[in-house]
Amino acid sequence: MKNVTAIVILVCFSSVFLVGCPKKTPPPENNTDASAARVMVLDEGNFDSEVGTGVVLVDFWATWCRPCKIQGPIVEEVAAQVQDTAKVAKLDVDAVPAIAQRFNIQNIPTLIVFKNGKNMQQFVGVTEAKELVSAIQSLSALKN
Repeated sequence: MKNVTAIVILVCFSSVFLVGCPKKTPPPENNTDASAARVMVLDEGNFDSEVGTGVVLVDFWATWCRPCKIQGPIVEEVAAQVQDTAKVAKLDVDAVPAIAQRFNIQNIPTLIVFKNGKNMQQFVGVTEAKELVSAIQSLSALKN
């Protein structure tokens, strides 16, 4: 009986060493896909010029905001879908508080769709891609 137990233990340990431990997969790289590249970063120096012409979706967010982290990939998805009809951008409210104050941003994420510099539609809280794309398409179809 001792020999059988010893053999079972030996086989168990041998299988661990022969098979090995499962490999850990490396974490995905941060935002290296094309959709992330389509989302521009706004600041005081470029906000007015980028938002001043055409249809632009701006995501007002902060790095510490959990709902903003959920909204981020949705904004990237929207950017991929509307790349020919509108610009998509993000503005960190902590980095550029003056612009956030200008638009009375009190909750984040807040998403504003601008047309020729004018606030046309605003969404507060996590908003689905289809709702944002629909708003952008509607405003893009309007003349001026």
